[in-house]
Amino acid sequence: MSIAIEATGLSETQRQIVDLAREFARTRIEPHAAEWDRTGYFPRDVLDELGRLGFLGMCTPEAFDGMGLDTLTYFLALEEIAAADASIAISVSIHNAIPTTMLVRHGSAAQQERWLRSMARGERLAGFALSEPESGSDAGALATRAVRDRDGWLLSGTKAWATNGGTADLMVVMARTERGISAFIVPTDVPGYRPGRPEDKMGLRASNTVAIALEDVRLPADHLLGEDGQGFRYAMEGLDVGRLGIAVQAVGIARRALEHAVAYCAERRQFGAALREFEAVQFKLADMATRVEAARALTHAVAGRIDRSEGFTTQASMAKLFASETAMWVTTQAVQLFGGYGYMRDFPVEKLFRDAKVTELYEGTSEIQRIVIARGLYPRG
Repeated sequence: MSIAIEATGLSETQRQIVDLAREFARTRIEPHAAEWDRTGYFPRDVLDELGRLGFLGMCTPEAFDGMGLDTLTYFLALEEIAAADASIAISVSIHNAIPTTMLVRHGSAAQQERWLRSMARGERLAGFALSEPESGSDAGALATRAVRDRDGWLLSGTKAWATNGGTADLMVVMARTERGISAFIVPTDVPGYRPGRPEDKMGLRASNTVAIALEDVRLPADHLLGEDGQGFRYAMEGLDVGRLGIAVQAVGIARRALEHAVAYCAERRQFGAALREFEAVQFKLADMATRVEAARALTHAVAGRIDRSEGFTTQASMAKLFASETAMWVTTQAVQLFGGYGYMRDFPVEKLFRDAKVTELYEGTSEIQRIVIARGLYPRG
């Protein structure tokens, strides 16, 4: 059995994309991931390369220069990137999932032509700003305001934990108007857009995460995305897709930790035998492999629902919950198997352990996912 994605059963297109993603991840990302983690360096040049290869347009229709991939193929490629470095994967995932989804579903023809096409080609990197210092899980409590200003809008407020917020070319920002919560396309070079210093995080240290101050940001009227007052609904749609990106990211982290553990247990000897010969170690590896396979299968099952245009909100939360807790559990076991070496930064599982934790927190905590799932058990009607 292969731990990584197997080519068997994939279409020729899927196989080619997986091979391309795997080769890029192994040559351009993984060799540098530890150094990026130590220094907190955001490798924009690597994101630009991924963009030129089409990986920032995986979810964009071909009519707008995207790859127009089905969801499963997108997941296959994203797992390869996540297995190399979860920091790069989250930038790719956020860009593909939330701002892209919102523009595809709700953007005007002019907005799609102006913004979506360049995003798909990798010429612009996009991000999403919803959370605020006093509005995390309770996203509807956001306080950022957007008021009418002559023929445009004036945005004021503060956003927190914005992925790509200090490096993106445009952000989709959620703000409160007289009609409710609305979505706005905010180019990051407009006056008044002020990203803070990168957050000093436990993991995903190469991912750019910042607070954003919006100081009387003036936008033309056509930077309102979709209908005024409908932004919260758009955000929840995008987050359904975004949660699945986190689930895939978690699978990639867990899979890489398992691969390292399997290799280490074959090489490391104690009491005259390789660790893999001890039944306790075999059982631990067996449980790790089973959980990785189950998490991957669950995310792929949800991909099928999306591509069949079936509802998937509850299932997305199930996948995100299970995959993120799998990543945390598997990386914990990997550190345990490595023993004292697992606690050292010279060995790879320590970083994977730190990267795994945030998958239980962002795009909705595990507690929020359980609320969504429970509500799905009692549908209205």
